[in-house]
Amino acid sequence: MSPVRRCSRTACSQPAVFTLTYVYADSTAVLGPLATYAEPHCYDLCAEHAERLTAPRGWEVVRLPSEAARPSSDDLEALANAVREAAKPSSPGTGEPVGQGVEVGRRGHLRVLRSARPQRDR
Repeated sequence: MSPVRRCSRTACSQPAVFTLTYVYADSTAVLGPLATYAEPHCYDLCAEHAERLTAPRGWEVVRLPSEAARPSSDDLEALANAVREAAKPSSPGTGEPVGQGVEVGRRGHLRVLRSARPQRDR
């Protein structure tokens, strides 16, 4: 099986680049970027068939922009910065306490910890 999805139109072997979905309640055909997963009630179309798409009389065709599906360089840079920030080691004294739990039980590689009681000065 090929990892590239093909156009749903009969005898067309072109790669699919758009997904067509019908909203029967609104009499609308929605043509948007290729869906992440193939759905049973959606149709994958190649560029040629998507361009020539017409809807039945009384129906509306909504064409979603395909560029919205591609993340911009700003989006990718913001994501990379967020990952870098999350990977930075936290400064001492902040965050969750480390090494203060008391082991109560163990099951395989999992441990059950109970927080140690804080010591009070007398």
